[in-house]
Amino acid sequence: MKAAKIYGAKDIRVEETSVPSLEAGHVLIKVDYAGICGSDMHEYMAGTFPIRTQPVLGHEFSGTVVEIGEGVTEMQPGDKVAVEPLIACGHCANCRRGMANLCTNSSGYGYSLSGGFAEYAVVREQNAFKLPEGMDVKLGALVEPTAVAVHAVRQSTLRLGDTAAIFGAGPIGLLLLQAVKAAGASEIIVVEVSDERREKALELGATHVIHPVEADAVQQIKELTGGGVDVAFDAAGVQATFLSGVSAVRKGGEFKVVSLWEQPVTFSPNSFVKTEAKITGSYAYVNLFPEVIRLLARGIIDGNKVITSLIPLEDIVGKGFEALASDRKQCKILVDMQLS
Repeated sequence: MKAAKIYGAKDIRVEETSVPSLEAGHVLIKVDYAGICGSDMHEYMAGTFPIRTQPVLGHEFSGTVVEIGEGVTEMQPGDKVAVEPLIACGHCANCRRGMANLCTNSSGYGYSLSGGFAEYAVVREQNAFKLPEGMDVKLGALVEPTAVAVHAVRQSTLRLGDTAAIFGAGPIGLLLLQAVKAAGASEIIVVEVSDERREKALELGATHVIHPVEADAVQQIKELTGGGVDVAFDAAGVQATFLSGVSAVRKGGEFKVVSLWEQPVTFSPNSFVKTEAKITGSYAYVNLFPEVIRLLARGIIDGNKVITSLIPLEDIVGKGFEALASDRKQCKILVDMQLS
């Protein structure tokens, strides 16, 4: 089969490789769609993560079950599925506390195990979630990033009627916007430099959008909300959004960091000490795939509005990673395994 393998920064190659062996309790999936994630971009731009122990990328993917291993009881060939990439150990202290996303002994598809930027993948039965009849399979590739957004909102202090700001309107930012809207935020302010992404944010329910180069985002947010939002989310991961996000929340509010960072930030702790604002992080998700599948299947979160391109596997570098690096109009790019 063909698969996209990463060997270092700016070094991804589509190569022939063997199909992973089907084991007991596992299913063989013909991959239909796989999404390029922000964390994939981090590895492409800055080099591979220490957790990577094999080269086949791709942890946001959906497909069709073509063969089942011994002991599989809930899956049948022909089932359309979304794959949850995280495999928690189930035994460490964090797993026992119900925080499988923070498992200290985890593994995962696309990192330590062969991922979804390949024609076929073998996954554990419990990591494959059936898609309901009539749900577009390409939306299955958005279940994983949508779960990241939904988890962040659930972990935040946001309540019905609260105000929210989202810094960055890439895939996670736009999914956060929809999750915040579904949670009942009364005002949703999106801060984004791209004209196209700001327009998309308005289309998806933002009440206000701000270009942070042309306007003072913090000042505008405070004017719009009478002193700052209840919760701000960082979905960009750069110095400017961190500083603005911390300053944009009301006294006692929350700044929730969802993005991954290539560089450390410098800031004054006085910015939240004097306001008793909270800075919190959100990482991955815990037991959310069934709920997120329903949100996407029923259009409560519109995944199609986030997808900007479908590309063949052979063009994953030029039309995928390089396009995302250079073209701010792009948002979620999916590799479509049916294209050639």
